[in-house]
Amino acid sequence: MTDSMRHSRDDEPQPFSYGGTPGHPVPPAYPPAQPVITPSGATVWPGPGGAGGADGGGGTTAALPDGPPPGGRRARRRAPRSLALIAAVAVASALVGGGASALVVRAADKPATEISTPVVNTGSRGDSGVSAVAAAVSPSIVEISASSTAGKSTGSGVVLTRDGEIITNNHVISGADSVKVSFHDGSTRSASVIGTDSGKDLALIKVKDADGLKPATLGDSSQVQVGDQVVAIGSPEGLTGTVTSGIVSALDRKVTVSTGEGQDQGRGGDGGRWPFEFGGGEYNGDVGSSTTSYKAIQTDASLNPGNSGGALINMKGQVIGINSAMYSSASERASGGSAGSVGLGFSIPVDTLKADLDTLRDGGTDS
Repeated sequence: MTDSMRHSRDDEPQPFSYGGTPGHPVPPAYPPAQPVITPSGATVWPGPGGAGGADGGGGTTAALPDGPPPGGRRARRRAPRSLALIAAVAVASALVGGGASALVVRAADKPATEISTPVVNTGSRGDSGVSAVAAAVSPSIVEISASSTAGKSTGSGVVLTRDGEIITNNHVISGADSVKVSFHDGSTRSASVIGTDSGKDLALIKVKDADGLKPATLGDSSQVQVGDQVVAIGSPEGLTGTVTSGIVSALDRKVTVSTGEGQDQGRGGDGGRWPFEFGGGEYNGDVGSSTTSYKAIQTDASLNPGNSGGALINMKGQVIGINSAMYSSASERASGGSAGSVGLGFSIPVDTLKADLDTLRDGGTDS
């Protein structure tokens, strides 16, 4: 090999000497930086790059400025620490920002019902449901006054037809010589007894020459559940159109009442006491020897003398029961006073009424 073909050692690549000898670069403290592709498609390359990017993907490439190596030697290029940190921060920001944007978009795409909490009765009174039921059903509830040689009794009734059919308890009109009905508007009319069923403690009366009355809507007592909110409307102590509310406390309570015409109903004064038996006890007087039993809806809605024959109503405004008996406290029974509500009232299920209505229209079972 001739001298002309020999290469100068200065032309040969010089290996790194990790001993840090003079004339050699200091070895890197970390691996060379690699290109980074951001979520937007941009390629960040810490060094000289082409228009198409080092990844060949056609994304936008950002080339960082590069100066000549010290001393004119071809040293291994390294990204300064500051540039590497900038690239890392840029990637992290893009990822965090993209994630937050995705969350915002997903929240915006959701229907309002999925991302909002429903608010009940906002800006309204807590008893607004009871008020609505009372306003809708009160015109269909009447006061009934029955008179006989034994005295006078007061109860309630529910309008069934526009032409004056009204349902009430049998014990309200039993043995009566005359029956008068007072309506929601204050008017009063006479009524006659159409049919009675003492076995179910139901009676059907009809107002004479009535027209345009507002009939109540009958519900389905088989759908009633313990805890359902209910409203009671009647005429306790002659106070026509009194509204109380509560819940269904129990179902299928066995209640026993008298079927005789001469039972002690307190007909010596308004708002008589209706005797009945429940749970082995006898309340409000002697029911006598002739009795009948039925399975009642128990409610804690306040019922008082005069509520008998009135309506127990669900929150849809449908009649689910005919109020028939109320429990009086031991002190009232001992003093001989009228029964007062202690949160134990009983109603005949409306399904019993619906099943018996045709029979009552034909005169009932006691005719």
